[in-house]
Amino acid sequence: MSVLFGVDVLLATEIIPWKNQRIAMVTNEAATTQSLVPSRLALQQAGFNLKKLFSPEHGISAKGADGAPMLNGVDELTDLPIISLYGLKLAPTAKDLADIDIILFDVPDIGVRFYTYLWTLSYLLESSASHKIQLIILDRPNPISGSMDLNEGPWLGPQCASFIGRWPMPIRHGCTLGELALYYNTERNINATLEIVACKHWNRTMFQLDWGIPFVPTSPAIQRVESTLLYPGLCFLEATNLSEGRSTDFSFEAVGSPWLNAEAVAQQINLFIGDELSCRPVHFIPYLNKFAGEQCNGVHFTVNDPFQFKPVFFGLFLIRIIKDLHPEKFEWAPYKTHVNPGGIHHLAKLLGIFNAEELFELPMHTFIQKCTKETKVADWELQVSNYLLY
Repeated sequence: MSVLFGVDVLLATEIIPWKNQRIAMVTNEAATTQSLVPSRLALQQAGFNLKKLFSPEHGISAKGADGAPMLNGVDELTDLPIISLYGLKLAPTAKDLADIDIILFDVPDIGVRFYTYLWTLSYLLESSASHKIQLIILDRPNPISGSMDLNEGPWLGPQCASFIGRWPMPIRHGCTLGELALYYNTERNINATLEIVACKHWNRTMFQLDWGIPFVPTSPAIQRVESTLLYPGLCFLEATNLSEGRSTDFSFEAVGSPWLNAEAVAQQINLFIGDELSCRPVHFIPYLNKFAGEQCNGVHFTVNDPFQFKPVFFGLFLIRIIKDLHPEKFEWAPYKTHVNPGGIHHLAKLLGIFNAEELFELPMHTFIQKCTKETKVADWELQVSNYLLY
């Protein structure tokens, strides 16, 4: 039986007291029904009184460039005005909400702390509370599963807070956005009026491939479900002078550069990592971003066993291997975005550890021990247990 998203459950509900109230919907093109109809269109056609749309990073199309500010506009699908929450502001203003009774949120997540849709939701929680407007979340499953034994840190340190991680949590959190909203709303004393429309037919051991629904790309660089399994670790490559495969057919499924010794990297990984992952040397030419138009020597990764694979640990180990094999070529690099114009401290913001580069200077055996310790987050399950819906 296929998973039902929160929007599907809502559409099947006969009596909805707030259906005719004035609704602002936070969404994008990646948010669809089970039958792949964009949520905003399905709700509008079902008679919900949608007045305006708010869009997160990448815009309503979910195709805007990574880290690029998005403009306000008009949605071609619904003819509703779009107010960007990744442009001149990150949260709606009092003026934006003056003619609104309900904020309705339906945006898919991929289960990783530094994927920004969660932090747009965090601002909406605060706006909901401060303006006394109810926030309703149409929940969606976590595509990399809700298995709490697969969660990975490090925890976000207070010095590393940013728009890719505002509040303390591990990198791979195993929750849905609805569950995280419940957790933060209480634990941070936000006290917004909050309602979650839960999914159906999803259990915590299910990955996206188990849903019985085709994968809809959630952003320009997450075009394939395979990318979601590697993204929690390969995203660290953004803070280096290595390509993470962005603007190729396998973003966040590969690493490469014109100077990379791909065969040596693949050999080292195969020696250390078990059967849960396989890798092979490849060549690719990014059409944008790092090394645009240049042929890169690369290594492509395939997750064979997602229940055993630990992507955060792997991402750290991968960078260490490449750094050690290419001491004259490897460099840390800034990563400029709308919310971090200078691109500084990007690794610290991703990893959650201040001066994170120092970790990679440790002797290898100490590095492995430190990474193993930092990525363990058993206490997270205890913290969120009262807020889990599934």
